[in-house]
Amino acid sequence: MTSPIPETSRPRATNTSPPLDTDTAAKKLRTASLWEALPALAYGGDYNPEQWPVEVRLEDIELMRQAGVNALSVGIFSWAWLEPAEGQYDFAWLDDVMDNLAAAGIKVALATATAAPPAWLVHKHPEILPVAADGTVLGPGSRRHYSPSSAIFRRYAATMTRVLAERYKDHPALVLWHVDNELGCHVGEFHGPEDTAAFRAWLERRYGSIAALNEAWGTAFWSQRYGNFAEIRTPGPAPTTLNPTQQLDFARFNSWALIDFYDMLVEVIREVTPEIPATTNFMVSSATKSLDYFDWARHVDVVANDHYLVASDTERHIELAFSADLTRGVAGGKPWMLMEHSTSAVNWQPRNMTKAPGEMQRNSLAHVARGADAIMFFQWRQSKAGSEKFHSAMVPHGGTNTRIWNEVVDLGAALGALSPVQGSRVESRTAIVFDYEAWWASELDSHPSTDVKYLELLRAFHRALFLRGITADFVHPSANLDGYDLVLVCTLYCVNDDAAANIAAAATCGATVLISYFSGIVDENDAVRLGGYPGAFRELLGISTEEFHPLPEHETVELDNGSTGRIWSEHVHLAGAEAVASFTGYPLTGVPAITRHATGKGSAWYLATFPDPAGLEGLLDSLLAESAVAAPVQADSGVELTRRQGADGASYLFAINHADSEANVQAKGHELISGKAFEGTIPAGSVAVIAEG
Repeated sequence: MTSPIPETSRPRATNTSPPLDTDTAAKKLRTASLWEALPALAYGGDYNPEQWPVEVRLEDIELMRQAGVNALSVGIFSWAWLEPAEGQYDFAWLDDVMDNLAAAGIKVALATATAAPPAWLVHKHPEILPVAADGTVLGPGSRRHYSPSSAIFRRYAATMTRVLAERYKDHPALVLWHVDNELGCHVGEFHGPEDTAAFRAWLERRYGSIAALNEAWGTAFWSQRYGNFAEIRTPGPAPTTLNPTQQLDFARFNSWALIDFYDMLVEVIREVTPEIPATTNFMVSSATKSLDYFDWARHVDVVANDHYLVASDTERHIELAFSADLTRGVAGGKPWMLMEHSTSAVNWQPRNMTKAPGEMQRNSLAHVARGADAIMFFQWRQSKAGSEKFHSAMVPHGGTNTRIWNEVVDLGAALGALSPVQGSRVESRTAIVFDYEAWWASELDSHPSTDVKYLELLRAFHRALFLRGITADFVHPSANLDGYDLVLVCTLYCVNDDAAANIAAAATCGATVLISYFSGIVDENDAVRLGGYPGAFRELLGISTEEFHPLPEHETVELDNGSTGRIWSEHVHLAGAEAVASFTGYPLTGVPAITRHATGKGSAWYLATFPDPAGLEGLLDSLLAESAVAAPVQADSGVELTRRQGADGASYLFAINHADSEANVQAKGHELISGKAFEGTIPAGSVAVIAEG
């Protein structure tokens, strides 16, 4: 045990961390140093040596060599081992682990160990525990049992982070700081006294005055006017629906509160190791809604993500592509890290199905195909005890005489062969606009139809593009849209003036832009844009809608092109646009359902319903023909296609055969995994990565 750290050297806890460098030369240098320290695609996973005796840890090193592991996340849930009593530290075991990994040439993302407060801390300070909306205190015995706004917890977390940084700042294995873990997982809203105070302070900074807040929140309705910020509470149980702008701002606050906690820990890290990059593992997927990852991305040196399949989803490989594309979008197109996924079954779904032979490699290389330069798992060795003991790992309970282990070794060899791909960028001419704030706002209560879900139409278009072999970039509404020939804007209910103008400019400059129903309806304060829907895009689209006609559950509306629509319809008037298809049923007979408006060098299309599969396919065919967007090569059905381009002009075509039969791909070049010339076919369930040219 080492001696306790003096109280005077403990970091000062604050609730407003100073802004960090979010896009500076220093940040770029830190990120470059990470990829330089990993000479090939990174491969490994979470390593939890504290769960195992020394002899197993030594065996691990040899097995890691066999598998080709070159990177690990270490110490994520080790606080109780590193500091078994307040101020008393035991680093002997971690010193040995770090030294052994360094000797084996394995690089480490060292965790701050703050994701699960130890029992002694909760016992001494139960006030750090998170509080739910109904006042329930969420206790220990699990993980993530703290509030990010707790001043006491922030002090202890900063101390642990500083002690780790000081001890390992010069260690040769250290290449990255893994800050906390899956921030926002399990608990995404915080309602305790310190959270309420932090929410009020955040609102005061956002609005400047209570009068401005009253205006933004529309508190003239239902006598909700506030006289000062101290009167405001976090949204909780109430007789009926809550103020929607208050709910939207609370979602923004919770994402910010976790960013602020992250920034506070990174501030400590920067003081000790200014040259070492830092990140935390996001949970970007079609299921994670609580954090604005576009905002988060500005605060990390490299985007890292955890992704897990839903075994019951028969098209889970398409959801994987969606999540990987969204992660790349959050990363601004830059290489990113897959920090966690599974070798086979997880433990937390109702029925935890195993992956089929070869599925792990397809999953892993699909992430590489879509921009990941690191492939890592939870976890290295499958736990023998605890909540996740039945979660698969690189070394399963059965040891090395197993299919999973053999596939782990094969994947390591494949990733080694793909080292030329490192640093290249994914090619795409199609953008799908994505905004977490629009997701939050569009699914608040008291809207025209509970059937309108932010992701549904967006995912339908992404799926249709995937099946055509076309890769899409997800972009924030404010992102630079230059270079995109097709831009899809689905259910962008909430949008500010600058973002709306940015989207309009894309069409003016030559892009084909499609905007769907329930887009541009309100501003950033959830206030309706008056004068006819969709207020933010009326002029661009050359239309005006006077009234929504949401459809009853399970009912459809017919269009004169032979397709049907569901969920939504509306009374659209042409104001410069032309009708491409119209509704045929009462009361909207003859009313435009799909419109096109020429604008500048491009065009703006409007979709006023959720089309059936044939209707969506036909619409997408028209959009692709107009924008001249196509797959990189021709291939048989069932083959996933993406292309990565290197700065040196090198081109790498990824072709993943998800079918149960051999598939043809019209490509030529050197296949990197086999090391042979590509002969135009891919066996069932296999992957080819072709260096073209």
